[in-house]
Amino acid sequence: MAIQRHKGLADDVYGAIFNKLISLEIAPGARITVDGLVRELEVSQTPIREALGRLEGEGLVVKTHLVGYSATPQITRRHFDELYELRLLLEPDAARRAARRIDEGNMRKLTETAEQMRRLDGSRERRKYSAFARLDADLHDQILAIAGNELVRDTLAHLHTHFHIFRLMFHASVTEDALSEHESLLVALSSGDEDGAERAMREHIDRSRRRLLLAFV
Repeated sequence: MAIQRHKGLADDVYGAIFNKLISLEIAPGARITVDGLVRELEVSQTPIREALGRLEGEGLVVKTHLVGYSATPQITRRHFDELYELRLLLEPDAARRAARRIDEGNMRKLTETAEQMRRLDGSRERRKYSAFARLDADLHDQILAIAGNELVRDTLAHLHTHFHIFRLMFHASVTEDALSEHESLLVALSSGDEDGAERAMREHIDRSRRRLLLAFV
């Protein structure tokens, strides 16, 4: 689908390629040709190379000398297990801290993000699936920001955990199940329930892990 030329062209090109990667339209490990994207999106090489550079920084694209670009291979079962082990160590405690520190402004922003995700619920459209993945990452990052430990936040952001996880499986149930878990988490946060927030985050991460284990069967 051609990208219309306007001021936000670079962001639109990035978004178009990101959608293809998250929704598996570009398969993990597949070669990505700049010329092919030029023809498909009907833009010059410059915004495409800029977008691929951004995606390389997010761990979704690999650039190999004398070969070019390719989609990052799918994460291994070992990497998957390690990511979830790390999340279970860090994020439940962050949710507890966030419940202690949250204010009305924080809560309003979290609620708005959750509502945007709800509007995408159940969609099997690839573009909406990738939008859900980005919002999911944003919701978790907001909670980490409220918790106040920037080292933990930066560590998880650097791993781009959510993008790799959502790329494991393109399926509406991945989004549907997450919504009710987010709702329980936000209820605990809004009431300042530290134990409840920690428990809700732990259950959410553990259920996410069990849902996505099917990708390795």
